[in-house]
Amino acid sequence: MKAEYLENINSPEDLRQLSQDKLTLVAQELRHFIISMVSEYGGHLGASLGSVELTVALHYVFNTPDDQLIWDVGHQAYGHKILTGRRNTFHTNRQFGGISGFPSRVESPYDTFGVGHSSTSISAALGMAIASELEGNLERQHIAVIGDASIASGMAFEGLNHAGVSSANLLVILNDNAIGIDPSVGALKNYLTKAKIGYKPKQSNIIEALNFTYVGPIDGHDIHALIKAFENLKKIKGPRFLHVMTKKGKGLKPAEIEQVKYHAPGKFDKITGKTFQNKTDDKKIKYQDVFGKTILHLAQHDEKIIGVTPAMPTGSSLKYMMDVFPDRAFDVGIAEQHAVTFSAGMATRGFKVFCTIYSTFFQRAYDQLIHDVALQNLPVVFCVDRAGIVGKDGATHHGVFDIAFLKAIPNLIVASPSCAKDLKNLLYTASLGIKQPLVIRYPRGKSDVNDLNIDFENIPMGEAVCLKEGEDVAVLSLGKMRKSVSKAIEYIGKSIGHYDMRFVKPLDTEILDEIAKTYSKIITVEDAIVSGGFGESVKSYLSTKHPQIEIVSMGLPDVFIPHGDTKTLLDKYGLGVKDIIDEIQKT
Repeated sequence: MKAEYLENINSPEDLRQLSQDKLTLVAQELRHFIISMVSEYGGHLGASLGSVELTVALHYVFNTPDDQLIWDVGHQAYGHKILTGRRNTFHTNRQFGGISGFPSRVESPYDTFGVGHSSTSISAALGMAIASELEGNLERQHIAVIGDASIASGMAFEGLNHAGVSSANLLVILNDNAIGIDPSVGALKNYLTKAKIGYKPKQSNIIEALNFTYVGPIDGHDIHALIKAFENLKKIKGPRFLHVMTKKGKGLKPAEIEQVKYHAPGKFDKITGKTFQNKTDDKKIKYQDVFGKTILHLAQHDEKIIGVTPAMPTGSSLKYMMDVFPDRAFDVGIAEQHAVTFSAGMATRGFKVFCTIYSTFFQRAYDQLIHDVALQNLPVVFCVDRAGIVGKDGATHHGVFDIAFLKAIPNLIVASPSCAKDLKNLLYTASLGIKQPLVIRYPRGKSDVNDLNIDFENIPMGEAVCLKEGEDVAVLSLGKMRKSVSKAIEYIGKSIGHYDMRFVKPLDTEILDEIAKTYSKIITVEDAIVSGGFGESVKSYLSTKHPQIEIVSMGLPDVFIPHGDTKTLLDKYGLGVKDIIDEIQKT
């Protein structure tokens, strides 16, 4: 498809020069461009395909960037990036040194607020709107575009609640497609479904009850209806709410049908939509599936086992259990705080709760982890997926802070298995019954095994293992860094000790004492920030008990790590195999 109009749009100002009757063609070209780019380079697909007409209409009607447009999460913002001067660099999306997969303030003045986690748009837009009032600018528009899954989050309600008692020039657009990454859940979803099919709820409109002017639902793929609605809403003062219906994956039939799969499908055929499989290590089981299949197996033998996830049943693989035991596995929506405290409540009644949550999203429930779980010493098991560098999602999604923020909390056990066997057996050990909260952190991607035919074994809490004895230098690896350390030691070819520590907390001080008798230099390696990390705990213990030992801590620096493939990032930030080799050879 020839981009007759799109190739001449380098800013929204160019878009606004076109007559309204040309915008449908612009939307067609934009959708085709997104499909073409993502098919070749990868990225988030479905959400951005669904928001094409909405994006075109927003930039056509509103005077961006002076009018402030805030996208929630950012999965839906590819069209926005392309129309705001990044068409020619879009092929670098999510690649190291290229543009971010999410809106980023350092990247463009049109990205008015950096995002990556959900449900922040309303609060941010309200803050901007009230700031404009204080500056005396009563004409500037502030538009938050939020999905139906994201608006069910507590933070979104907090923003709506505050906005409803303000005079802010705020427009909230609900991009309602009935799905986030997985299908939306909860009572609000049911309410919105009734609104979409024309059913008039007996209770008053929930949005109007919060003092918003409510308009909708309207067809989010009808550019002219959208423009008309925007023009009318611009004339209304105070907080306004527009309910827009869209289809995730719009314009690519497989993406419309298999919306979960095509959220971020990897590379695919842009004509047929057929996805391509990465042939490397295809048979290796993903760590998330080690969790998902193991927890299902354990649940089949223990009716006290409960699974909980905040809106990531497919991404975490809890869906295996949800399909078999829907009454014992819960998707609670994008509500990390609720997920943690809900799990705590169930644990008080003697249930064995496994709450699976991405490391980056676990940050959002830190108070609940401390106040509702650890303080009460409730035996919730947190299965923390996507720990460490996660790759192309970048700074908002890397799970590199968890060790530092977890090890400070009393009562927590913090484990970081280095292989599928240890992950499976930690889950098994936890299922036997624990007396305090346990965190099991594991990485994104493929494990080291092709199948899970592994006998269950109990793993003593806080026990490290010696993988290889040596002389002079010992390397203490944590989690996924075991593989890189093994490669480095194999390359060097001389007698280097290697220990898989497995636990951040409690530290295996007995094995540390034994190591101190044999080695003059110890190197710790972890896939997290070195500041406040596992290495610091080792150094703190050994420097007091065995001050003669030289200790080097290898981890990530005190910066936000950008997007890029995982190997590139580890090499760039000092955690590649070569970096480990160099450190060992400094002796």
